[in-house]
Amino acid sequence: MKRVWIASGFLVVLAAAGFGYQALVASDAHSQTRPNSLGGPPAVPVVVATVKVQPMPVQFDAVGTVQTIASVSVRSRVDGEISAVLVKDGQAVTAGQVLMTIDPRFQQAQLDLAQANLARDQAQQANAFRDVNRYKPLAKQEFVSRQQLDTSTTTAQSTSAAVKADEAAVESARVTLSYFTIKAAIDGRIGYVNQKVGNDIKANDVPLATINQMKPIYVSFPLPQADLPPVRQAMTEGPVRVFATPVGASGTPEKGLLTFFENSIDPTTGTILMRATFDNPTEALWPGQFCNVTVDLSVQNDALVVPSAAVQVGQTGDYVYVITKDNKAEYRTVTVSRTIEGTSVISKGLSAGERVVTEGLLRITNGNRVTIRGTEGASKPDKSS
Repeated sequence: MKRVWIASGFLVVLAAAGFGYQALVASDAHSQTRPNSLGGPPAVPVVVATVKVQPMPVQFDAVGTVQTIASVSVRSRVDGEISAVLVKDGQAVTAGQVLMTIDPRFQQAQLDLAQANLARDQAQQANAFRDVNRYKPLAKQEFVSRQQLDTSTTTAQSTSAAVKADEAAVESARVTLSYFTIKAAIDGRIGYVNQKVGNDIKANDVPLATINQMKPIYVSFPLPQADLPPVRQAMTEGPVRVFATPVGASGTPEKGLLTFFENSIDPTTGTILMRATFDNPTEALWPGQFCNVTVDLSVQNDALVVPSAAVQVGQTGDYVYVITKDNKAEYRTVTVSRTIEGTSVISKGLSAGERVVTEGLLRITNGNRVTIRGTEGASKPDKSS
């Protein structure tokens, strides 16, 4: 009988615990559903920014490639043995600077021979003209025959032709001798010097080295075909500035001018190739290097801007959440004209003074109530423009 009373008491305690748990769950559920009866789910805390009107540069961004204006392959014009190399790999050179020399002794001998032949024929020419001058008065007095005068005249003319041929031979030998001194054709920077002292080389064989012009230098880059009309319009109004920053570099970008665009659009990519010229005084731009390019066309004084963090990409395009007067989130599609350093220029979809959500976007949907826990100012335009 005692066991029955113990079991009954245990069941009573267990039943009381069950009723208590159900009351607690019901109370918690009631507390969670109470906001629904008061107007929907709890408000989402967000940070907002005000849509502003401010000056913004009209810029196009692209990735470009640095290209040298001139590149010269240094080759020998004659056969011979290299007697001296006067430059180092990677050295900066100037036009006319001697890079290396080839043993010139054989060609110097050829020049000496041509000069000796010239001197001999010049002496014979002088003697032939003396004979002509001597025979002319004698022929008038018939002390010598007319045929003898003609023969001396012909000899003088023949020696004159021989002298001209010798002069040409001397000049040719002198020019050929100059080929034994290899000079830089342009200002620039020389690459790896392939041949060293003592190597035998052949005329017009493999390049001895390559010189790339570094100052000024080109940067070529593609732009979408839709950007061509504003670029052409800007070029008619004055020089178009271009800024280039090598990939991985920091600091002030290099400044140049847009000097060329291709005469046709690439139909496979829908882009047009453009080229800017940079003075490159510090050689910050290097041939073959990739760089970030910004084409600066003008300044739009009444640009409508928001922080780029407010703009989201959806299936139908870009959109933002606008905060209405009753603190509700309103989904709205927008058209972004361009984005510059964290600031998006809006061409359609917003008005000045409206508020857009910049933080808390993942927790809201269209029509959600929100609480504003901070206001963010729009970013400033690019000062480098």
